[in-house]
Amino acid sequence: MSQLTLAPLTQATGAPMTPREIVDALDRFIVGQADAKRAVAIAIRNRWRRRQLPDEMQTDVSPKNILMIGPTGVGKTEIARRLAKLTGAPFIKVEATKYTEVGYYGRDVESMIRDLVENAVNLVRFSQREEVKQLAEEKTREQLLDLLCPKPTQYEFHTPVRAGEASGPNEGADTYPRTRARIGEMLDAGELEHRKVELTVESKSTPVMLGGIGVEHMDVDFQGMLEKIIPKSKVRREMTVTQARRVIFEQECDRLLDDEKINQMAIELAENLGIIFLDEIDKIIASESKGADVSRQGVQRDLLPIVEGCTVQTKYGSIRTDHILFIGAGAFHRHQPNELMPELQGRFPIRVELQDLTKADFERILREPQNSLTRQYEALIGTEGVEVTFTEDAVEEMARFAFVVNQSTQNIGARRLYTILERVLEELSFAAPEMKRGQVEINAAYVRQRLQAIADDEDLSRYVL
Repeated sequence: MSQLTLAPLTQATGAPMTPREIVDALDRFIVGQADAKRAVAIAIRNRWRRRQLPDEMQTDVSPKNILMIGPTGVGKTEIARRLAKLTGAPFIKVEATKYTEVGYYGRDVESMIRDLVENAVNLVRFSQREEVKQLAEEKTREQLLDLLCPKPTQYEFHTPVRAGEASGPNEGADTYPRTRARIGEMLDAGELEHRKVELTVESKSTPVMLGGIGVEHMDVDFQGMLEKIIPKSKVRREMTVTQARRVIFEQECDRLLDDEKINQMAIELAENLGIIFLDEIDKIIASESKGADVSRQGVQRDLLPIVEGCTVQTKYGSIRTDHILFIGAGAFHRHQPNELMPELQGRFPIRVELQDLTKADFERILREPQNSLTRQYEALIGTEGVEVTFTEDAVEEMARFAFVVNQSTQNIGARRLYTILERVLEELSFAAPEMKRGQVEINAAYVRQRLQAIADDEDLSRYVL
């Protein structure tokens, strides 16, 4: 079995990361929320721990699903997004609100498992491509040479035979290997990258929409069946050597890869290491009103067997969901976690509450993360040749405005900082191309000049900030 199916988050050395190391990695991008980070880190490490147990015990060890509770903009989704980049496991983020009870128009909950398997297939395929990369590159080079220096036909190899003369090979038969070798040297040196060649490209026809439902929503392997029925068209296109190399390389990789092996590895990877981040889970709690809420309780009922453990059919094969880790998240403004179905509540035994962001948190968000917002804007405007720096009091002032506006209007957490920075730097961003070169210092006085009048007007700040 490939190492990919067994490895959780790993360090550069290949050793599995400890919970502390996972938290440290998340700390580089996310400020605060230590409880949520610890819970996620332990859950990820438990995936590896389970794989170390005897086979008969592995089947009985279930993942400890996590429920994150906290207002919008405090880091729930960001933790999931960063976790997706850190982990080598299949990971998808879905919104619970886009699913409907079976029988209603919309996506059924099993489609999230199919999406997870699709993600696993892409991960395994990428891993396997690295193994065939060298051979694919060699075959790509040979095909490019065939396009740049076609092999002469048998007719071209021989001169016309005159009466009374013996036939003999033409000079082309002797010069072709030398010509091909010379073109090969030029190709390796990068001298032919802009040369035009004609390449046969296979294009897939797009299946029609049936009953208003896209093919991506169809069950099991109906989509794959349609792809086999619908003929594939081949067209000849003229492109540069650079473009042709990419197309040929992809084609050669597809020919060299074993799809059956990839599918089997992907199923095992998704079953044992798959993670699904189920956002807005509080929105599937039915209220007393009817209408739009009619299928919410049904979504919970449909979600229950998926979380508890069942078999889902996908076009790559059957997958068991017993050991997939589910991370639910929601603001729970109007509802409480205990309003979920009791059976579903029991499948999320670990609950962590994320805290509202303070002014000090906003300051840290602007300063500390590896690619903080201030560093992003400095880099963006720096592309125009203008050097922008933020003073300490400017950062404190922007954090204060974000905190005050959040308290006086709708609290959208750290997302408020995007609006604040855009408003502060709007004029500079507009004028930067004409400035060509220069240095601009953003201080507290400049921040107040750009924001004070708007922040003082509560009605205006509700729409502008």
